[in-house]
Amino acid sequence: MRPSGRKLSDLRTVSIETGVMKHAEGSCLIKMGETHVLCSATIEDKPPPFLKNTGQGWVTAEYGMLPRATNSRTRREAAAGKQSGRTQEIQRLIGRALRAGVDRNALGERQIVIDCDVIQADGGTRCASITGGWVALRLAVNKLMAAGTIVSDPILDHVSAISCGVYAGQPVLDLDYLEDSAAGTDGNFVMTGAGRLIEVQMSAEGAAFSQEELLHLLDLARTGNAALVAAQKAALGV
Repeated sequence: MRPSGRKLSDLRTVSIETGVMKHAEGSCLIKMGETHVLCSATIEDKPPPFLKNTGQGWVTAEYGMLPRATNSRTRREAAAGKQSGRTQEIQRLIGRALRAGVDRNALGERQIVIDCDVIQADGGTRCASITGGWVALRLAVNKLMAAGTIVSDPILDHVSAISCGVYAGQPVLDLDYLEDSAAGTDGNFVMTGAGRLIEVQMSAEGAAFSQEELLHLLDLARTGNAALVAAQKAALGV
C-alpha cells in the first residue's frame, strides 16, 4: 500500500554517523531513507545578551537546504537576502525541541548553536534535524564535561522527532515525500527518551481526523521515537 513497500509501522532505514566535521565540537550525518541532514554543534563562550548575568545557557538552531536538496534547484536564501518563513519556523522548532532536554543552569553562561543543513530531502527534514541535532549537541556537551568546563551534565534526556500521518486512509509512520505530499493528515511528534511529549504539530490536509486516529498516530510516534533513541545510542556507543 505504501509507495516504498514498507509496513504501516515501519521506519525508513536510519543511520547516524558521528564526527563527520573536523572543526565542530559535535557533528553527525543522519540519514532517514533518502533524507540526509548534516548536523553540527558550535560552543560559544557567552550567552545571548538577554541571558547575561543570569547563570543560564542557551541552545539555538539554524536550518537550511542546499539548492539541489530537492528534485529542482531552489535559490539560496542568502541570494534572496532573507530567510523564508518555513526556514524560520523550522529552526525555531529545532531550538525549542533541543532546549526542552537541557538544564540551562547546568550549562552555564554559554550558547550552543546547532546547524542543520539538508543535503538531500525526501520528507521529514525537520524531524531528522532534531534527531541528528541532539546527537551533535550531546557530543559537544561531552567535550565540555571532559575538559572540566562544566561539572554536571546539562542534558536531561534524549530528544528525537518523527512524522506520522494518514495516507490512503491508513495511519502510517515516518512519511517520505510521496506520502507526505498526498497525506490527508500530517503530523510531527517531538519526544523525550522517556516518551514524554515536547511538541506536536498536526494538521488536516484533506478530511478532518478523529480522536481515534490521533491516538493511533501517537502510538506510532512513540514506537518510532523509541527506535530513533536506540539509533542515537548506537551512534554514540552507549
